[in-house]
Amino acid sequence: MISYFAEEMNFSSIPNALSILRIILTVPVVITLLNQQYFLTIVIFFIAGITDALDGWIAKRFSFQTRLGSILDPFADKLLLMTSFVALYLIGLLPVWLLILIFVRDVMIIAGTVGYFLGSDNSEDELLTPSNLSKINTGLQIALVLYLVASQIYPSVLLQPTIILFIVIATSTVLSGVDYIWVWLEKVFSQEGSK
Repeated sequence: MISYFAEEMNFSSIPNALSILRIILTVPVVITLLNQQYFLTIVIFFIAGITDALDGWIAKRFSFQTRLGSILDPFADKLLLMTSFVALYLIGLLPVWLLILIFVRDVMIIAGTVGYFLGSDNSEDELLTPSNLSKINTGLQIALVLYLVASQIYPSVLLQPTIILFIVIATSTVLSGVDYIWVWLEKVFSQEGSK
């Protein structure tokens, strides 16, 4: 049975399978957060982080990068983070203004990406690649989720979150959003110029 499954599964599909697993892990992360099972949340979030690191490493190491993978990977990241932020807001650990800011940026990026590819007459299979600012922003957002959860497990060890922490995340969110707008505008103008 196992050998049959192994034969049926193409090794090149492992990065996409790991992204799908991360999408699935979103459900237990949200459930454990809403039930305030913070230690379990960190464990599941950590496993999701490992799948993120592995899918990227395998895709690059063995040249398994695909357009589907370039869509699935950031989608899985966004889904995990956005649902975590909603759950953190619902349990009173995240301010609504930061949740709205993060949500607006993500919707803007998704709309811009979809709009670009629908309007693009580029026949080559272009891969979606996140900017360096976006990678930094994602890292900071992951750190915020972990910090907020850890502060509930170890309230006497970790300082309670301050407005400064939220402002840092808000700033990186805005800057990465502006960076995406700039990148997409450059792509549109270069495409128009080549016509």
